[in-house]
Amino acid sequence: MGPALHYNLTTLNPPSVGLHQMESTDLSQLVALDALLQEGSVTGAARRLGLSVPATSHALARLRERLGDPLLVRAGRKMVLTPRAEALRAQARDAVTVASRVFERPAIFDPRRLDRTFALSATDYVLVMLGPGLEERLGERAPSLNLRFVPNAVDDPERLRRGETDLAVGLYGELPPELKTRPLITDRHVCVVREDHPVALGRFTLDELVALDHVQIAPRGQPGGYIDELLAERGLSRRVARAVPYFQVALSMIPGTDQVLIISERIARALGPGLGLTVLEVPLPLRPFLLSMVWHPRFDRDEAHAWLREQLAETARALAPEPHPNARRRLSPADPTTGHPRRTRGARSTLQQMQE
Repeated sequence: MGPALHYNLTTLNPPSVGLHQMESTDLSQLVALDALLQEGSVTGAARRLGLSVPATSHALARLRERLGDPLLVRAGRKMVLTPRAEALRAQARDAVTVASRVFERPAIFDPRRLDRTFALSATDYVLVMLGPGLEERLGERAPSLNLRFVPNAVDDPERLRRGETDLAVGLYGELPPELKTRPLITDRHVCVVREDHPVALGRFTLDELVALDHVQIAPRGQPGGYIDELLAERGLSRRVARAVPYFQVALSMIPGTDQVLIISERIARALGPGLGLTVLEVPLPLRPFLLSMVWHPRFDRDEAHAWLREQLAETARALAPEPHPNARRRLSPADPTTGHPRRTRGARSTLQQMQE
C-alpha cells in the first residue's frame, strides 16, 4: 500500500457547499471526473468506467455544467484538458483513491506489525498474576504493541464509554447494558498473618478474626464491602486499621505486626512465603469471585483489540485452567467500591446476593 493520500473534497464543490451537503450522485460524478481526466477522452473513460460512450458523454456534460468549465476540448483529432481540468486531475485521483479505501477489505491482521497503544484499567493483582505470562506472549507475538496500565476506579465504565481506557479487568457491580464482558479468572479469599502469629498455631475462629486489626485492600479507594456485609449480618464488625489500594503493599504491611489481611489466594501463595507470611482459611462462608474483562462494543470487531483480549484469556487459562465453582460475578449493590449510592430500603441481603 502506498503513502497515505490527503484530500479535501470540498474543493470540488462551490465554496459554500460542505461535505455534509454532498448529494448521493456526487461520488459517482467524482469517479466519472477522475476517469475522464486520467484518460483524456470520452472513449477511454467509458472503457474504464464500464459504460457506453453516450452515457459517458452525458456524464461529461453534467460535469461541465456543475464545474462551469468545458474540462475536455477538441484539439485537432484528439481531446485535451483545459487548465481547470489539469488543476483538478491530481485532486480527483487522490479523492477517488481515498474513497475507494473505505470499501477495501482490510489487510490480514498480523500482530507482529501491530504498532498501537492500549490503555487497560486493572489492579496490581492482575499485573502480578497475569503480567509475566502476558508479557511473554506479547513480546514474542506483538513486539511493537504498547500497554498503558491505570488503576481501577469507580468510574471505569464511564472511562470505557469515553474512550479514555480500552479495556478494564475487575469485579464490578451493575454495568451499563451496552458494555461487553468476558470471564477471565477466578480466585477465592484467604487470611494472611505473620508466620509466628498466635492465631496461626491453632484453629482460626471468627471471634479471633474480628478481634484483630485488619489491613484491607480497597482498589477503588473505598473501604468496606463483601466481608463487612457478611460480618454485619452476624451482628459483627471489624476494625480496618489500614486501607490501601494495592495488593503488594497490603502484603508488605503484615510482617512484624499482629494485623490480619484478607486477600486473594493466588497472590497470597505467590508472594506470602517470601515475606514470612502464613495463609489461613477465612472463618466465614465466602464465595469465590470472578474477574472479567470489560470493554465498549465499539471494539467488538476491532481485530487488534479482540486479539489482545484473547491473549489475556489464554494467559489466564494457562495460570488457572480450572475455575472455582459458583464464583461471584458482580459486587452487591451496597458495596461502596461500585461507586453507586448505598441501598437501604428494599435492598437484598448479601446472603441473597450470594445466590446469584
